[in-house]
Amino acid sequence: MTPSRIFAVAAGVVGGLFAAISVYWGLGGGWLLDTVDDSPAATSSTAAHAALWLSVIAKLVAVILPWLAVTVPSARPRRRLLRRLGWVEAIVLVGYGGVLTSVGLLVQLDIVPVGVNADERALRWHAYLWDPWFLIWGLLVATALLTGRAPAPVPQTSP
Repeated sequence: MTPSRIFAVAAGVVGGLFAAISVYWGLGGGWLLDTVDDSPAATSSTAAHAALWLSVIAKLVAVILPWLAVTVPSARPRRRLLRRLGWVEAIVLVGYGGVLTSVGLLVQLDIVPVGVNADERALRWHAYLWDPWFLIWGLLVATALLTGRAPAPVPQTSP
């Protein structure tokens, strides 16, 4: 298996586990839900429940996209679109995960103050697990795309 496919599979596993947790919460599971938001409205409202299931769909698409971006033959026109979408995914995941992880760690170091009503437990879980998870996923997607470049075309010479 090529390095790009290995990184795409790793990104798929990381993203798939993230999606599985969301599916679990969507089906009514509560384990670790309080590490994201301790309010009862987190999944009890119809809008929150719909948003959760939309996030599951988005995560599943994001799981499949890097694999398609590195396995569709370079001669296919859709490969360019898949790779562009893959780069959008990588940038969003790295940006989101990177910014929130950085801010979360600054909060944990007491460099950035939080409000008196802040949920300290949820902030710790975000700083050390949830937000870095997005960052790692995005870095794996980016690495899959970087290592999956199509070879340059060989110039044709006439005899």
